[in-house]
Amino acid sequence: MKHDFLRCGLAGWCFEILFTSFESFRRRELELMGKTSLWMFPIYGMAAFLKPLCLLLKRFPVLVRAPFYSACIFLAEYASGSLLKRYHMCPWDYSGSRANVKGVIRLDYAPCWMVAGLIFEKLLSPAKKTAAKP
Repeated sequence: MKHDFLRCGLAGWCFEILFTSFESFRRRELELMGKTSLWMFPIYGMAAFLKPLCLLLKRFPVLVRAPFYSACIFLAEYASGSLLKRYHMCPWDYSGSRANVKGVIRLDYAPCWMVAGLIFEKLLSPAKKTAAKP
């Protein structure tokens, strides 16, 4: 479990830095500065708790799994964002977005969270053992 938490936390950090770098590119900021917060590591790391669900859902089609993962991520983002916001430590604020819920989640990010969920699923899947060649 510890390795899964570390793997998900690091992957989430990397994805967030890439995503925010792309946002700076859209604003024509050619330095492509990506950013994240220390708080995001444990938040992304919590994706490790999806492992039992990933194993159960693996037999279902991607079009069923992806929205389910997105909903789980929204739930975690809402809970962690609301808690951090209460103590004035939330590193994100979506209040300016039309599709925000209390400034802590953006519903228009659902496709991004679907992809992220499928990536986390892949990270959390047991490695397939290959047969040794004679």
